[in-house]
Amino acid sequence: MSENNHTSQESSDSLWHRNVFVLWFGVFMTGIALSEVMPFLSLYIDTLGNFNKNQLTFYSGAVFAITFLVTAFVSPLWGKLADRKGRKLMLLRAALGMTIILFLMGFVTNVWQLFALRALQGAMGGFVSNSNALIATQTPKQHAGRALGILVTGMTAGNLLGPLFGGILATVFDYRMSFHITGAILLLVFFLTLFLVKEDPQPKISHIAESSTRELWQQVPNKQFIIGLFITTMFVQMVNTSINPVVSLFVRELTNNAGNTTFIAGVVAAMPGIATVLVAPSFGRIGDRVGTERMIKIGFMIAVIAFIPTAFVTSITILMVLRFIVGISDATMMPAVQTLLSRHTPTAMTSRIFSYNQSFQAIGSVLGPMLGALVASIYDYRGIFIFSAIIIIINAILFNFNTRNLKS
Repeated sequence: MSENNHTSQESSDSLWHRNVFVLWFGVFMTGIALSEVMPFLSLYIDTLGNFNKNQLTFYSGAVFAITFLVTAFVSPLWGKLADRKGRKLMLLRAALGMTIILFLMGFVTNVWQLFALRALQGAMGGFVSNSNALIATQTPKQHAGRALGILVTGMTAGNLLGPLFGGILATVFDYRMSFHITGAILLLVFFLTLFLVKEDPQPKISHIAESSTRELWQQVPNKQFIIGLFITTMFVQMVNTSINPVVSLFVRELTNNAGNTTFIAGVVAAMPGIATVLVAPSFGRIGDRVGTERMIKIGFMIAVIAFIPTAFVTSITILMVLRFIVGISDATMMPAVQTLLSRHTPTAMTSRIFSYNQSFQAIGSVLGPMLGALVASIYDYRGIFIFSAIIIIINAILFNFNTRNLKS
């Protein structure tokens, strides 16, 4: 009997490890698919018509942003369906949908076709939120923080390496072939998920999940806390993306217009992602031991410590170090937020909660660059970092308030 239990435990351990490994690759490729167009999107759009500079800027911004806007609205619908029909089914739907859409992007003949496909890419999303939900519900509680921490590194690494990956593909092949190759890799993700990811059937949960979101929401004991976590995610993403519109310009200012500005700006932009990939799994394990609420509060402090001095830097090296520290704060907060969401919501609506969190993250991805550009136009580039520190402080105050009123 003891031997059978031991074998069963080993099997369970291998299953959740395999789920994490496969879904890490899936969210990694999802991150790449979302960000790979950054180096050549404007150039690709320029081949689809005769546009002046202002038109090209407008279309590039609209085509890039529409994916995140649609994700913000559609993600909760997929989350609700995932709770009813299963998270793995939604993973397969998202992977196959992204495969088809990426292939089609390589065949467009005008900018509006590309715009529509980017909107569909947002509509067919949900791979990341459902990966988080599946890992949160299928992983033993004592390993949940570590598993979610590992998963965070996949999306972060994908977003980090996506522009590099896309730039290499566009250089070696061409813009259209870049989409086809990415689509082929996402098809591989579909088959890996189909054959290797396991989700335990939970008939009772499935029956409960047929309830409406409003009915299930009434059963959540800490509604204010959950909404506070959504806002935390949105603010963190706003802060992460606020520098995106001006990072190259700020680097050019610091280097006195050196010839290698583009390369240096790429390294500066990559530093937070590198830090998150390196430390998030370890911080997830630490959070399991010392408490996830405490990890988020530590993350707030680290972020403020990094952002305020950044407004006064005169050295590229110091800028890189401080951006690396920002990545450490992300690694402290993001897995902890995911862990708290899974811990404080009924299993029957885990996917819905994670999808709403993804919606708030998508909103942050849209608002961050817009507000960053606005602040930079009024207060110069350095004002963005003071603005980011203020947002983090507000975030910390709200989180502390919500934690104090948390029902045990």
